[in-house]
Amino acid sequence: MSQSGEESESIAGTYVFDGTQSRKGYRLNKFFFSLNKAENRAAFKEDAEALMDRFGLTDWEKRKIGEKDWLALAREGGANIYVMYKMGSVTGDSLQHIGAAFRGQSLEEFLGTRKVQGAR
Repeated sequence: MSQSGEESESIAGTYVFDGTQSRKGYRLNKFFFSLNKAENRAAFKEDAEALMDRFGLTDWEKRKIGEKDWLALAREGGANIYVMYKMGSVTGDSLQHIGAAFRGQSLEEFLGTRKVQGAR
């Protein structure tokens, strides 16, 4: 049974990835998914601005990507964590790095909350 947006928003630190968020994040998610291709990863490393322009990203989206503001990209930009993680293949950020950022913690603090020792 799914919760409505109002119910889940009453739980601190949660948000719903729904149709509205999906539509809002279409450009971002398409861009992130494109990083599955080696040629797009290479293009990003060579000229990130040009690749982001090719996908029609806004200045805000580009800035948040540059800042690695994963939480803002998800909450405000509509990015989906599963495709946003593709950015890690370019930046070297693991899912644990992104998880730590979501929680406002350092990687070491975040890993301390995990049951798997040495997980990176």
